[in-house]
Amino acid sequence: MIEIKVCPSTLAEGFDSYSPSARNVLFDGKIVSPYLTEPSPSTDSVEAKEIFQSVGRISLSGVQPKFAVVIGENLRLRYAQKGEQGTYILKPRPNAYHILNKDYCAANEHLTMQIASQVYGIETAANGLCFFGNDEPAYITRRFDIHATGKYQQEDFAALMGYTKANGGSEYKYCNASYEECAEIIRLHVKAAAIDILHFFKLVIFNFISLNDDAHLKNFSLINKNGEYRLSPAYDLINTSLHLVQPRIFALDKGLLKEGMSLSDTHQTGRTDFEEFGKRIGLPEKVIKREIDRFTKENPLIDKLINHSFLSDNLKKQYRMSTDYRRKMLIF
Repeated sequence: MIEIKVCPSTLAEGFDSYSPSARNVLFDGKIVSPYLTEPSPSTDSVEAKEIFQSVGRISLSGVQPKFAVVIGENLRLRYAQKGEQGTYILKPRPNAYHILNKDYCAANEHLTMQIASQVYGIETAANGLCFFGNDEPAYITRRFDIHATGKYQQEDFAALMGYTKANGGSEYKYCNASYEECAEIIRLHVKAAAIDILHFFKLVIFNFISLNDDAHLKNFSLINKNGEYRLSPAYDLINTSLHLVQPRIFALDKGLLKEGMSLSDTHQTGRTDFEEFGKRIGLPEKVIKREIDRFTKENPLIDKLINHSFLSDNLKKQYRMSTDYRRKMLIF
């Protein structure tokens, strides 16, 4: 069994399980074990195959399997059965042949989400890691669209723009819009648009410096609470450069601006592009400068979180180097 020395949610030192603050956010204070008794989807056994025949699989988006999970009677996380409402999403190790460093996808997503939340104050879905019996880690996140009596209405930006595979092509999530046009969706549907457009601006900058080039239209959404739409907490944040042979600069083909950008060379993207993006989506110049400056500054907490993460030593180095490089691109 893997030895835990930091909280597998907050990455705080001195914990062999979820810390009290993590339990409050993830499990409403319940003392839930980070060790799963359920089999990993990669387990090749008759017992595992029988279990997965009745498991409530949510979807397979791209190459990442997702499973609905609930807290069982013994305070252990377990797969939701068909017809049972899962309150958590479990993302185990992907199996696609073209994904590099598959064993560390969960640790990467967890670290990236924690940096977004702890360092930059970006609202994220509550998240952590848990571990199968073979020590394989899985990413777990609490569903923010579920409440005590049902579900909140949630619409991703692809749906809000009216794009589907049928009318937008197989790459409809990537090729039909820019982040500027995403901001227009917020302005159209959100009453407190000025607040959420600023949140969106921060998230787009964070995706750039963290090399999350999978921030496509379905990875942004609006959620309707109390009859009013707001930008959903951030989800699916990951440094894709650790897993893809040919990472992109932006997930959306057009990049930041609605007329598109020249994205053949990463050196062509920098501070002035984000300043122009901020102006176009209606942010004051002083706010744009303040936020970009905040993302360019070194922060010792980033290094601390990387060091405490469940990435390998080599991937910690790659993560640190890649994000430092992108951060410095925003200085000039």
